[in-house]
Amino acid sequence: MLLTKPRADRVVLYNISWQQFENLLADLGESRAARFAYDNGTLEIMTPLPEHEYYKETIGISIQDIAEVLEQDYESLGSTTWKREIQKAGVEPDNCFYFQNEPKIRGKLHFDLDRDPPPDLALEIDLTSKSLSRFAIYARLGVPEIWCYDSGVLKIYQLEGKEYIEVQNSSIFPTLPIQEIPGLIEQNRNSGRISLRKAVRSWAREKSGEL
Repeated sequence: MLLTKPRADRVVLYNISWQQFENLLADLGESRAARFAYDNGTLEIMTPLPEHEYYKETIGISIQDIAEVLEQDYESLGSTTWKREIQKAGVEPDNCFYFQNEPKIRGKLHFDLDRDPPPDLALEIDLTSKSLSRFAIYARLGVPEIWCYDSGVLKIYQLEGKEYIEVQNSSIFPTLPIQEIPGLIEQNRNSGRISLRKAVRSWAREKSGEL
C-alpha cells in the first residue's frame, strides 16, 4: 500500500443549508485557521499544514513582487470569504487578487458579489488534497482566472462560459511564463526570503524586457 504525506486536515459535511453555512462563518469568525468551501449543500472545512502555507505565502508574495516590477496596481485580499447565496456557492481561496478591476474596488473594505466584481485572480494550493472541487464554485462566483499549484507545477485556468480551461498565458501577466515560478522558488528556497524575492523580481524584469 502506497502512503502519501497528508497536506491538510479536512472534514466534509453534507446537507448543510445556506443559513447553517452563514451561521458557522459568523460563529467561528475571521481569526480561525480553518478555511471553508461551500457548494450547494456540501461544506468542506480544511486546516492547512505548513507545506501548504509555505507555497501559499511564497507564490502570493511572488505575484505581488511581479506586479510591482511591472508597475501594475493590484489589491491582495488573502483568504477572504467570497459567497453568493443565489448561487449557493462560497469559497475562501488560498489567496486572491484584483488587477483589472482594482480601480473599481480601490479603498473598499467590505464586499458584496451582488454589486462588486469578484477577484480577477484566485490562487489555490494542492487541489488534490481538497475533496470538494473548487472550479464549480469559482465559476458560479465569476472569478475569471485561477492559478493552481500542486507538487511543483503551476497551472493557469481561465473561465470560458461556465467551465475553466487550462491555458498557457495568464491574462494578468500575459508576457511572462508564470509556469517557471515554482522552479524559481525551489532554486532559492534555501537561500532565504530576501534572496528569493530578489530572484523573482530579477526574473520578472528579464522576462518582461525591462532590463
